[in-house]
Amino acid sequence: MPGILLRRLAVAVIALYGALLPVTAEAESGSGKFVEIAATPETIRSLRAGGFVLYLRHGNTDNTRADRVPEVDLNDCATQRPLNDEGRDVAARVGEAIRKARIPVGEIRISPLCRVLDTVAVAFPGQAAIVDMNLMYTANLTDVQKAPIIANTRRLLAAPVPPGSNRVLVAHAPNLMDLIGYFPREATMVVFRPKGAGGFEYVASIAPLQWPELLR
Repeated sequence: MPGILLRRLAVAVIALYGALLPVTAEAESGSGKFVEIAATPETIRSLRAGGFVLYLRHGNTDNTRADRVPEVDLNDCATQRPLNDEGRDVAARVGEAIRKARIPVGEIRISPLCRVLDTVAVAFPGQAAIVDMNLMYTANLTDVQKAPIIANTRRLLAAPVPPGSNRVLVAHAPNLMDLIGYFPREATMVVFRPKGAGGFEYVASIAPLQWPELLR
C-alpha cells in the first residue's frame, strides 16, 4: 500500500509540473504536439549576451548496446549505451561551434552517464562540470524515481542566469520529453529563457548540422 501511495503522489506531482509550464503556441492551437523552432542568427546574438539555459543532448550513440536494465552501474561504462565515433566527432564540432559563435558558458551541470561525460570531455575540454544525479536518464525509471529529476530539471531551466553567462545542462532526450513533451535529436542544443519561480520559455533548437549556417 505505501508503494502505491508513493506512485500516485509522484504522478500527481509530475502532472502539477506539467500544468505549470508556460502556454505555447501549439497548446493554444489545441494540437497538443510540441513544435520545434529552429534557431536563427538573432538567437546566436541573444546568446552572446547571456542569461539563457542551454540544454544539450549527448552525442550520437551505439544503439546496438543498450543500457543495462533495470539499473546501470555508473562506475562501469560497459553497462551503458556508449557514444560512437560519430557521436564524439559531432560533440567536438558542437563545442567548437559554441566557441566560434562567442557564446559564453558558465555553469555546466551534467548527467552521470558515460555518454554524457564523454560528450562533455570533447565539447568543453578543460572546463569544470558538475555531475548531477538528478539529471539522470529517465527512460528506464519509475514515476517515483523520475519525480526528483523532473523537478530538478525544471528548477535548473527556470533559475535566473547572470548576464554575460549561460548555464549549460548536458543530459538526455527522455528527460525533456517527460517535462515538456519534446524529444530532441542527439547533439541538439535546446535554448531556454529562465523566468524564475519555476517558469521558463522554450526559445529555439540548434541541430548539429545547423551550426555552419548560423556561423556564416
